Amino acid sequence: MHLDLTPVTDPADDRLADYVSLTDVALRSRHEPARGLYIAESSTVLERALRAGHRPRSVLLAPRWVPDLERMVADLSADPGSPGAVTVFVADEAVLEAITGFHVHRGALAAMHRPPLAPVEAVLAGARRVAVLEDVVDHTNVGAAFRSAAALGVDAVLVTPRCADPLYRRSVRVSMGTVFQVPWTRIDPWPGAIDQLRELGFVTASLALSDDAITLDALVADLPERLALVLGAEGHGLKPATVAASDLVVRIPMAGGVDSLNVAAAAAVAFWATRA
Repeated sequence: MHLDLTPVTDPADDRLADYVSLTDVALRSRHEPARGLYIAESSTVLERALRAGHRPRSVLLAPRWVPDLERMVADLSADPGSPGAVTVFVADEAVLEAITGFHVHRGALAAMHRPPLAPVEAVLAGARRVAVLEDVVDHTNVGAAFRSAAALGVDAVLVTPRCADPLYRRSVRVSMGTVFQVPWTRIDPWPGAIDQLRELGFVTASLALSDDAITLDALVADLPERLALVLGAEGHGLKPATVAASDLVVRIPMAGGVDSLNVAAAAAVAFWATRA
């Protein structure tokens, strides 16, 4: 891979269209689904994306970050699968802010080609412990769940059709790029695909407040060989149909008059407790 450094001074330059007004709303409605792109924000995230084999369409950064990018590329250039020339738009800080709509201070932005999602069977091949995120629409929670999954050895993550996209800019940033590290895909239909998980040998355990729920300690005491932990959005939690279709319902015992944890915190607790 080699860099084609391209200075830019005009925020209205047509070549910068991928980076214009990068609010999450703009990305959801225009950039990512329509063009097959996602935005990698920060040098750390970009490096992890490149190491995962993702292909950049272009990079946008301030002059002071060019040496860091050059060092990164030097480390990756020995990989025969790395891309060839990559256009790098270099602009002063004020121009970057005018382009993106926010202060860019994390090293770099990159418009990345979105890779195709793998089938569920391929993602789960060899997996023993997986997480299912049901309709978690908050990008921060999705990113935090991925970061915990990577840190605590979860083999794969499945997201339901209405779950926020793990490749949205905020999700990627909060995950610290671990969305490129943990295998993931969408599972559809849901909760009908619980039957598919069962056919693949997984015991499905939904984390929910239910009268017949067992404690997390009880689950750990008799841990299934292949386990799918299902976590829902805050507020209404998991769908009743999901809870009814699951093999087990599990709760994390609470103290201090608290009834539940934030989904990202609950995910971290459950991942740690069920680690191999």
